[in-house]
Amino acid sequence: MNAKQKKMLYRIIAAAVLLVVLQLLPATPVPVGVLYLVPYLVVGGDVLRKAIKGIQNRQPFDECFLMAVATVGAFALGEYMEGCAVMLFYQVGELFQAVAVGKSRRSIAALMDIRPDYANLEQPDGTLEQVDPDEVEVGSVIVVQPGERVPIDGVVVEGTSTLNTAALTGESLPRDAKAGDDVISGCVNLSGVLRVRTTREFGESTVSRILDLVENSSMKKARTENFITRFARVYTPAVCYSALALAVLPPLVLMLLGQPAQFGDWVYRALTFLVISCPCALVISIPLSFFGGIGGASTCGILVKGSTYLEELSRTKIVVFDKTGTLTRGVFEVTGVYPADGGDRDSLLETAALAESYSKHPISQSLKQAFGRELDPARVSDVEELGGYGITARVDGRNVAVGNARLMAKLGLTPTPPEQTGTVIYLAVDGAYAGAVVISDVLKPTAAKAIAGLKRAGVRRTVMLTGDTEPVAKSVADQLGITEYHAGLLPEDKVNRVESLLAEKGPRENLAFVGDGINDAPVLSRADLGIAMGALGSDAAIEAADIVLMDDDPARIALAMDISRRTVRIVYQNIVFALAVKAACLLLGALGLAGMWLAIFADVGVMVLAVLNATRALYTRDLVRRNGLKS
Repeated sequence: MNAKQKKMLYRIIAAAVLLVVLQLLPATPVPVGVLYLVPYLVVGGDVLRKAIKGIQNRQPFDECFLMAVATVGAFALGEYMEGCAVMLFYQVGELFQAVAVGKSRRSIAALMDIRPDYANLEQPDGTLEQVDPDEVEVGSVIVVQPGERVPIDGVVVEGTSTLNTAALTGESLPRDAKAGDDVISGCVNLSGVLRVRTTREFGESTVSRILDLVENSSMKKARTENFITRFARVYTPAVCYSALALAVLPPLVLMLLGQPAQFGDWVYRALTFLVISCPCALVISIPLSFFGGIGGASTCGILVKGSTYLEELSRTKIVVFDKTGTLTRGVFEVTGVYPADGGDRDSLLETAALAESYSKHPISQSLKQAFGRELDPARVSDVEELGGYGITARVDGRNVAVGNARLMAKLGLTPTPPEQTGTVIYLAVDGAYAGAVVISDVLKPTAAKAIAGLKRAGVRRTVMLTGDTEPVAKSVADQLGITEYHAGLLPEDKVNRVESLLAEKGPRENLAFVGDGINDAPVLSRADLGIAMGALGSDAAIEAADIVLMDDDPARIALAMDISRRTVRIVYQNIVFALAVKAACLLLGALGLAGMWLAIFADVGVMVLAVLNATRALYTRDLVRRNGLKS
């Protein structure tokens, strides 16, 4: 709760205490109306100011104007407690809405932490000078040390290394870089020293464009207009003009007919009409219904950042997924060992793990973890890392080469790749092909259930976007039943794909994007609805998203949709109920058949009934069971 919301809470508490004190006070020489003005102004002063400002701006008919007229009308009728209570209830509803919807987000760009602080600019005499990346001109040579981020897009002119591109592509597997290769800003240099000739200014580099995408995408996203505001644009002028007509026209007609006009009676009816017209039930029950839905979702590990997003989720028909860390675990594991003819599986895996035992590369870690036993470094010697190829070493006195297909070709070997999809690591021992190991990103256990649940929930189109290769993307899509996928994408490519999908969707359909990495932040912001993985997802993705799955379980997306649809149904029930009762009471009030007691029922009674109905949104056990999940 921010400072503004805390201030509103203190005003509500102060006004409530003052009202209780006034009810307990004995008779005083001070007029009662003057005393009740104190709590009324404490809790409703800002509403009155907004109403006056709306009149000054020639846009008077909003909920603030209606609340002001209704409560002032109650004071004019001598119903001071009613006027204060109505304003108090209204502000409680506004506070609920502010807490549910208005949680301010920290700056996404500050959290992304991919903007480099400096660049090592090479001087004519060969020395290095740390400068601001903005000062580096196109064509300059910069040096990227191990552990540093590449500050500006460019081409490697000298050196070999491995780059961690996870911040940009979202993929866990690092990529090799050698002379002649393009490198993009934001990547982390893991091993060797690279000399890079810049091809862009910093402002046009990849890291700058990603930050810009996040900021501009947030501005593009259309937010559903608050229902009360839309409703008040029609309802407020209608009831105000009706009340004015009720106060003036009937007595004028009676005067023309020669009957007693009784202006006081008709003014009383008009003020009663305004009190009845106060939309307190709607103002309270609508945000409270969404608040209940948000609370129910949170008990299921689903964090919804506001009522707008819960409502938008109910109309979602297209769901777009990132792959790594969203549908897969984002951790590479050995998924296949294929020794050459006559070879032993365990022996092959042990040899590969020993050769890679000195490396910190994720592939090396995966091999050692798959072997599962303690490795003796003394068995390994003469380790040489070949950038872009792999590793050679002597293991137990034998020459071992572990790497990609290019390394095998360099050794004059032409192994047949395994049919299994994944990253293939080949082994050669003493110049002879020994076998292959396949390393893959494993699917999450609930990924297939997630896709099936979405289709059952009425999602007509599921799409996967990934920075991974085409074969890997196709394999994942086939296993999960996703019919549409796009591979080899950078963050801006993902945004462009989402833009195309947004252009193709129906007018009352929403598109949700599900992701977990920093690279997904721009797409999460651009989609109608952004859903992030909360347990392992990056801070940037979580901040950019509208909904966060706290346990990283994609199967909970269908549950979130069920919760949103139930909540929206409850909201519509309350709207219909409140308006129907209001309409009936307004008619009775206009006919003089309803006094202040009926006005109080129409205002407070309907609100209580609507709130009781709204609490149903808190209960989600049946929806959890329907989706086969545990709460």
